Amino acid sequence: MKELIGQYVPMTAVDPCYELLRSHQVRIKVVNHRVTKHGDYRKLPSGFHQITVNASLNPYRFLITLIHEIAHLLAFEHYGRMIKPHGPEWKQTFKELMLPFLRPEIFPSALLPLLAKHFINPKASSSTDAKLSLALNQFDGGEAKTYLLDLPRGSVFRIHNGKHFEKGSRRVKRFECKALDSGRVYLFQPHTEVEHIGK
Repeated sequence: MKELIGQYVPMTAVDPCYELLRSHQVRIKVVNHRVTKHGDYRKLPSGFHQITVNASLNPYRFLITLIHEIAHLLAFEHYGRMIKPHGPEWKQTFKELMLPFLRPEIFPSALLPLLAKHFINPKASSSTDAKLSLALNQFDGGEAKTYLLDLPRGSVFRIHNGKHFEKGSRRVKRFECKALDSGRVYLFQPHTEVEHIGK
């Protein structure tokens, strides 16, 4: 398992990740890219715990996702299965598990202040923290991405499922965008990855 982990997380995080997984009888599966989630946790009928994480994640997002899912396991075991999945018990567990990893030997110095701020009150997904998400995306490699916040108002764009929208006004933290097929208005995060079609 250690060899598998070593392919996906920063090298300095391999041993502590392995110890967490081993000590809690966790099986990890690295799976194909899923648009709707980075990872998940479930308890198997055998009694073992299984965590899946997307193979497409960069090492820093992979590590955050892995610890996020281990926090689900530990929060459920400690507080019981009736707690909210991303409630205060999970948040506290996630913060405690991540703290030893928030070091310059593991994360680039540019990410550490954003991570420190994020973990004051961690969200259900790091993707909902726009500043942290954009900073993490810089380590993805590959082609440059286009984000909704980069497009002028009135631009037409396509999202991952092929649907087309027109960018509208900003409402607090999100943008109102009109679906071209139905005319319905949806709210999008500013760091949503899009394909710009035109004005």
